[in-house]
Amino acid sequence: MSGGLVALLDDVATLARMAAASVDDVGAAAGRASAKAAGVVVDDTAVTPRYLTGFTADRELPAIKRITIGSLRNKLVFILPAALLLSQFAPWLLTPLLMLGGTYLAFEGAEKIWEKLHPHEGHEEAVPAVLEGKEAEDKMVSGAVRTDFILSAEIMVIALNEVSHEPLLARAIILVVVAFGITLGVYGVVALIVKMDDIGLHLTKRDSTVAQRIGRALVAGMPKVLTALATIGTVAMLWVGGHILLVGFDTLGWRWPYGLVHHAEEAVHHATGPLGGVLGWLTNTLGSAVFGLLVGVLVVAIMHVVPRRKTDGGEPEHAAEHA
Repeated sequence: MSGGLVALLDDVATLARMAAASVDDVGAAAGRASAKAAGVVVDDTAVTPRYLTGFTADRELPAIKRITIGSLRNKLVFILPAALLLSQFAPWLLTPLLMLGGTYLAFEGAEKIWEKLHPHEGHEEAVPAVLEGKEAEDKMVSGAVRTDFILSAEIMVIALNEVSHEPLLARAIILVVVAFGITLGVYGVVALIVKMDDIGLHLTKRDSTVAQRIGRALVAGMPKVLTALATIGTVAMLWVGGHILLVGFDTLGWRWPYGLVHHAEEAVHHATGPLGGVLGWLTNTLGSAVFGLLVGVLVVAIMHVVPRRKTDGGEPEHAAEHA
């Protein structure tokens, strides 16, 4: 009887050690997968504040909460099951789907540049979304969640590629850990960024002279930081979209565009000594952004310029018919 109990306890201890090792393996794999997706995480952090610039202070955190929930829904409800199913049964579809997402990001970035260069007629000073009503706030939050969907898809697929050798259940658990970790990290940083001016305002009311100086610097500087982040977010869309497309074309067999950027990166890396790693990465980033801009401009032309020219060209003819 005692021998059987000892054997049972020994089996329980063995199972506990195996479970602990599995948890450790999942944590390590999730860490590796998150690290590989770090570049897209930075882009997500830079892009999101652009959607919050029209909100009043009391609506910023509720809006971020809504975007965070939307981001988790994107990852867990839509992207995770689809990615797992595709990786299991049709892995060849992942690359074309990612390229569609990359094209959308390139279009978004190029469209922002187009709107800066060609503002709409009758354009007036932007009114805070909350003052325009709940519908305007909902529209901006929805726009942020849609953009997040593309970036989240890229993050999850990059993470999936890192753990593709794992069994299906382990892959699912790792991706859930990555989804929660990255989403809470990104939108925690976004919340800190957009509320930094409020923190500065609070510091200006402190008795400490140092605190007051820091507070005034934050209040004066955060609008500039948010403006800079909006620009960085636009560039990030072009960079990430272009990189997705370059890698996708390379995977599908059209290798020379990515090869050109990669060779330029290697040449800069070898020619610049200690700074080679950083400058090589910047070269790759610039090449990806330029490619994204070219694709984005093409899509913008198709979506906006060509239809407008057709309309403008048809108006005199239409008027002549009624003369």
